[in-house]
Amino acid sequence: MPGFPLTLTVASEDSGQRLDQYLTANIPEVSRARVQQLIDRNEVLVDGAIAKSSFRLRGGEQVLIAAPPAAPPLRAIPEEIPLDIVYEDDDIAIVNKPAGMMVHAGAGATEDARNRGTLVNALLHRFQALSGVGGEMRPGIVHRLDRETSGLMVVAKNDEAHRRLARQFSGREVHKTYIALVHGWPKKDRGTIQSSITRDVARRTRMTTRRSGGRDAVTHYAVIRKIDSPYGKFCLLELKIETGRTHQIRVHMASLGHAVVGDVLYGAPREIRTQSAKRRAAGAPATLALTRNFLHSAKLELAHPRTGATLSFSRGLPRELEEFVETLDSSVLHGSGSRP
Repeated sequence: MPGFPLTLTVASEDSGQRLDQYLTANIPEVSRARVQQLIDRNEVLVDGAIAKSSFRLRGGEQVLIAAPPAAPPLRAIPEEIPLDIVYEDDDIAIVNKPAGMMVHAGAGATEDARNRGTLVNALLHRFQALSGVGGEMRPGIVHRLDRETSGLMVVAKNDEAHRRLARQFSGREVHKTYIALVHGWPKKDRGTIQSSITRDVARRTRMTTRRSGGRDAVTHYAVIRKIDSPYGKFCLLELKIETGRTHQIRVHMASLGHAVVGDVLYGAPREIRTQSAKRRAAGAPATLALTRNFLHSAKLELAHPRTGATLSFSRGLPRELEEFVETLDSSVLHGSGSRP
C-alpha cells in the first residue's frame, strides 16, 4: 500500500476520465465511496487546486491525495444531554425520547457536528456500557422512533439483553401503544390497517402502501376523541402496532386520508388555517402550526430479558401536544370537541 500523502501524475491514456473514476482505478485500496468522501472534504488537489468528482482530466496533471485510503472507524461520541429515564436496571433502560432528537446518527456521519445531539450520544454519557450488537454507531439500540416522534423506547445495556429483546420484537411479543392526532374523522371508530409498506421510488424519504412487494404491516386504531373546531375536524387516536416498519403509523394513517397532524412528509399542512372566523373564539389565532408530528409512544410492555417478568410502562403526552389540543378546544365558541 502506498504512503500518504500521495501524488500521482496523470498519464496521457487517462485523458478524459473523471477525477473520481481515475482515483478508484489507480488506487485499488480506496473505495468509490471513500474517494467521493475525500474529494468532498477537499483532500484531493489537482495541480494544487480543489476539484470536483466530475472534473475531466487531460493528462499530465499532478493529483495529490492528502488522506489515507481507509476512513477511521465510525463510533458514537458520549455527550452530556438530559434524559428522561423511566426505568433502569443492569440489563435495560426505558427512555422517554423527546421529539426532535434522532435516535442515532446516519451511516454517513463522522465524529463532528453530524454525530451530536442524538439519543445514542446521550445514552453513552449516561450509562457508558451498552450493548454492541447494533454496531459502534448504534450501541444499545434495539428499535427506533422517528426523529419527530416522542415517547418510550427500551435500550439494551448488554449483548445478551439485546439479543433477547430483539427476539421479542421479531416474535411480535413487545406491545407498543401510540397516541396520535390526525386530520379528519375515520369512517369507523376502530379498525385494523393491513397494508404492506415499501420505499416510495419517486420520493426516497417516504414510504408507501401503493407498491407491491412491500413488507407486511399491521396497525390497529381506536378513536379516543373527535374534535370539531374552526380549524377543521381532528381525531385523537390510540394505535397499537404488531409490526415495526419505517413510518408505519404515519404512512398507514395517510393511506386512509387522515395524515398525522404536523407530518408534512405525508400530506399534513404546515399551517392549519381557520375555516370559520365566526366560530373562532376571541383571541384565537387565525392559523395553527405544530413543528413536530403529533405522534407519541405512550405505552410499552415487554418481558424482562433476564427474568421474563412482564414490565409495563407509560408516559402521557408531552406538554406541547397537550397545549395543541387545548388550543383547538379553546378556539370553539359554540360547542367543543365531541366524544365517541
